[in-house]
Amino acid sequence: MLKRLLLGAAAVLAVLVLVLAVKAALFTSVQLEPQPTEKIAIDADAAAARLAKATTFKTISHQIPWEFRGSEFTEFHAWLAEAFPQVHAALQREAVNDYSLLYTWKGSEPDLPPVLLLAHMDVVPVDAGSAEGWTHPPFDGVVADGRVWGRGSLDDKCSVIGLLETTEALLKSGWQPRRTLYFCFGHDEEIGGANGAGKIAALLAERGIKAWFSLDEGSAIVEGVLPGIDTPVALIATGEKGYVSLELTVMGEGGHSSQPPPQTSIGILAAGIARLEANQFPAAVAGPLAEMFDVVGREMDMPLRGLLANLWLFRPLLQSQLANSDTTNAALRTTTAVTIMEAGTKENVLPIKARAVVNFRILPGDTVAGVIEHTKRVLADDRITVNLVEGSEPDEPSPVSSTDSDSYRLLAQSVRNVHPDFPVGPGMTLGGTDTKHYYGVAENCYRFQPFVLDSADLATIHGTDESILIERYLDGIQLFAEILRNAAG
Repeated sequence: MLKRLLLGAAAVLAVLVLVLAVKAALFTSVQLEPQPTEKIAIDADAAAARLAKATTFKTISHQIPWEFRGSEFTEFHAWLAEAFPQVHAALQREAVNDYSLLYTWKGSEPDLPPVLLLAHMDVVPVDAGSAEGWTHPPFDGVVADGRVWGRGSLDDKCSVIGLLETTEALLKSGWQPRRTLYFCFGHDEEIGGANGAGKIAALLAERGIKAWFSLDEGSAIVEGVLPGIDTPVALIATGEKGYVSLELTVMGEGGHSSQPPPQTSIGILAAGIARLEANQFPAAVAGPLAEMFDVVGREMDMPLRGLLANLWLFRPLLQSQLANSDTTNAALRTTTAVTIMEAGTKENVLPIKARAVVNFRILPGDTVAGVIEHTKRVLADDRITVNLVEGSEPDEPSPVSSTDSDSYRLLAQSVRNVHPDFPVGPGMTLGGTDTKHYYGVAENCYRFQPFVLDSADLATIHGTDESILIERYLDGIQLFAEILRNAAG
């Protein structure tokens, strides 16, 4: 009997090993074959200087409305007209809601659905006291050590100026689009985009425009971020997370601290927050993340490739490993982040009110209503009230755009033409972009900056020493040109 059991176990193990090996062997590349392409003529020094100059305009989006300085935007607009004369002679430019810009490059075949190229002109502030930590001042527009330094050099003036550089060069070469192209440059993306991209999208919808696809920031060609791959990987995000901030409030009796109740308002709130952090949303390798592993995993070295070829068996192991990193954990689930705590005025006075704000980034498949229901259920305490943060507009997670569409294949082919050695795959944007305003205007919405960025570059976005390598900026312009020519040529 024991011998038969051992032989049976060995046979099952042998079959399992065979299945794993076969599935790994069949897990082969699905990358598109590169096609020949031609570079556009770009003056490298002049292009770097123009991006540097763009960072000197303090087009800052402040959370407090009265700190907004519209003159920085109008001066930036005036400089753009001087810096890109061919663009401003050939394209129609409209100021939308005073400070956003809509450029129309009319195609020779107006019946073709147009393409929307999105970017934003605003930047985040530099934290007080952190300017001294910059290698070069954040608004001085310095070109040094092979880089352009300054706030906005990555987020997102490199896209605004890169698209205009591309267009200027294409116009000089005599190229004209068959399909109409719209460049939509918002002025308040960093605070939600309602008055910038929101107004542009509403204007396009009012004009009856239905675009073939839109392309915005939100992902990039990442280097050294994914394990098991030596080359940079281009991730074209097909969706982005939603957003909601909830205010948790407890009202107590107050009084003297010498006669405290069993739980103060702070204690009640703290216990509730502890329950929220201990009961996270479930993790899942699904949606764009699963698609990314299915495509990019085929380019990874063994044993990772074998693991990803057999997620039917190893999915729990993969999820547990991804959950160990804050970055990859965020791709697995709707995240819970306590960002504000307020209570108390004096050490011997019981606080009447305790307040906290919890920010959730919502995975496609979850909803704002589901987040609110989850929060109330986990708190399980009628003494804690739950409301939307006043003045904060929640955003549902995006629809997930198709990877089987002609528009996605066009983007992937363009990357492969310019960077034949770089794998391309789908991804997901963990933050928010202006794209959320265009869901009803474009058939598919993608998020992809055509620049190679490593983990050190990514850490400077919204942080200290934001900068971009000139070589990578110029390569991005070439990829912008390839995308435009393939989309509208």
